[in-house]
Amino acid sequence: MPNLMVGKNQVHYEQVGEGQDLVLLPTLLAEMTVYDEIIDELSSQFSVTRINFPGFGSSTGPIDQTIEAYANLIAATMKTLSLPTETNLIGNGFGGFVAGTLAIHHGDIINKLVLVDTGPGFPEAAKEPLRILAKKAKGEGMISVLDGAIKRMFPEDFIAQNPSIVERRRSHLVEADPELFANAALSLNSLDNRPKLGEINNPTLILVGLADTTTPPALSYELHAGISGSDLKELPGVGHCPQLQHPSAFLEAVMPFLSSKS
Repeated sequence: MPNLMVGKNQVHYEQVGEGQDLVLLPTLLAEMTVYDEIIDELSSQFSVTRINFPGFGSSTGPIDQTIEAYANLIAATMKTLSLPTETNLIGNGFGGFVAGTLAIHHGDIINKLVLVDTGPGFPEAAKEPLRILAKKAKGEGMISVLDGAIKRMFPEDFIAQNPSIVERRRSHLVEADPELFANAALSLNSLDNRPKLGEINNPTLILVGLADTTTPPALSYELHAGISGSDLKELPGVGHCPQLQHPSAFLEAVMPFLSSKS
């Protein structure tokens, strides 16, 4: 997979398929392979660009501890890759926070927006687990956060029934840079897009796994209420990463939205 220099950052990305451009941004708990189960289907209809955030794959820092900094990096990466303004954008979890922030500040460089199990910002009570994750990663290394990350990604029954998927997630996450992982986690704690959601004018689909305990459904409902004309689809029994846990349901929700002419 190629790398690209964007300012001071090396950005690790992959491009596959042909058609209208589509960018995929992963959750903090994974990297671009979180889309492996649906990449073949997506790339059969779209020219797909997957991007790793700093600290994942061979993407490097430095980067400020704000979601705006991550959104600016993705926007600059898209411009460096000469992606057209018709490009659609999907963000899951952390990638969704970045995608929503990008739509607020750089909405003119994208077309449609898909926000998967994300929100406008965390309530105060939900910020402490992020501080704990960051502290453990920096103090004890990535291996110390693997069990907690898996429990944030999937419901317990899915974890028990899918050991091979769980092990693959662990093997990828353990390779992340602990300092940059912590930086991303802590950047979420200063984000509050609630007053700015009305500035998002892109056609928007909000997808929410109702069993997500990492970014609870209430946060997706806030996005739906704040983004004018947005559509919301619920996935019962599904956790933080529907594209991994239930790929067919993810595609059934997303493909018609991306393919429509509106």
